Amino acid sequence: MAKVPRSFRLLSELEHGEKGIGDGSCSYGLKDSDDIAMYEWNGTILGPPHSAYENRIFSLSIFCGDNYPDLPPLVKFESKITLPCVDQQGFVNFARIPSIAQWKRDFTLETVLVELRRDMASPSNRKTPQPPEGTDFPPADLEIIAKQRRL
Repeated sequence: MAKVPRSFRLLSELEHGEKGIGDGSCSYGLKDSDDIAMYEWNGTILGPPHSAYENRIFSLSIFCGDNYPDLPPLVKFESKITLPCVDQQGFVNFARIPSIAQWKRDFTLETVLVELRRDMASPSNRKTPQPPEGTDFPPADLEIIAKQRRL
């Protein structure tokens, strides 16, 4: 089977994200519509009901490097959150999310956001005390970090 080029794949994901296909609990789109290389994205996750995250909107920054989708994107929560797969700077550690720990080329930005939300709703995380609403992680340059991590 032929491998779809990065740019075609990301255009498809952009179209999917703009149409709001899915259950509406997660959304994503380009950070800057002039970013023709489609590196920087914004994501949003609505906190799952009946959890410590309920009624909260979590903002994320996503960087799709030159090797995406062969390698995962770099994902950072901007909104402060306490979740085992998120480090002190807000970066997501995919190895700590069993469903996407072994990255596959078929996974999409939507897959990542939906799985993060599912992790929030899991029995082991749903009652985890959260930082005050409106607090953010410190800013970071995702492009530099992605290059350091060779993504």
